[in-house]
Amino acid sequence: MSNQPQKKDIAKVPEPTLRRLPWYLSNVKLLKQKGEQYVSSTQISKEINVDASQIAKDLSYVNISGRTRVGYEVDALIEVLEDFLGFTDMHKAFLFGVGSLGGALLRDSGLKHFGLEIVAAFDVNPNLIGTHINGIPIFHSSEFVNKMKEYDVHIGVLTVPIEIAQQITDTMIAGGIKAVWNFTPFRIRVPENIVVQNTSLYAHLAVMFNRLNFNEH
Repeated sequence: MSNQPQKKDIAKVPEPTLRRLPWYLSNVKLLKQKGEQYVSSTQISKEINVDASQIAKDLSYVNISGRTRVGYEVDALIEVLEDFLGFTDMHKAFLFGVGSLGGALLRDSGLKHFGLEIVAAFDVNPNLIGTHINGIPIFHSSEFVNKMKEYDVHIGVLTVPIEIAQQITDTMIAGGIKAVWNFTPFRIRVPENIVVQNTSLYAHLAVMFNRLNFNEH
């Protein structure tokens, strides 16, 4: 069974749905480990606190249908979700900025399970250049353009200091990077054809602290 048409339609999927689908995938994988062969949207709902009707609607974007009173076949649902989300394809990436966060991402072998392989990193710290973290080589930032000719890379992971975030972004895009996973709290500016995913730890911290303070009063 080919799932290729799904990937072409993924742009039509609402972003909140795309954010929830990996939750469902992780939950279904846990159920598989427990020996479950079928799972219903109601079961998933109980585990992750998302309304069952919302789960059913989200899964309607994916090429799978459940059986009445039985639910979805676990193995088939895992396969289809992984394919739909792009986790079965390996996307190669460069990382820019090998500080504490960048170093942690290089050490996170789990990213490969979700289709992202960081193949090289770039920095200007002479103590880092020429070394490896988790088998990933670290080059001087000036070598980026040459390395783009060696590697088939379209994604840049941005973990540089905020004051050079835009400068490095411009360099990445000029060198051929098509998508930026931005971990800095700086809102980078990019051309319309470039994909940006902002993942600011600090912004999420602010939300958490605000809710914590609200709940304590």
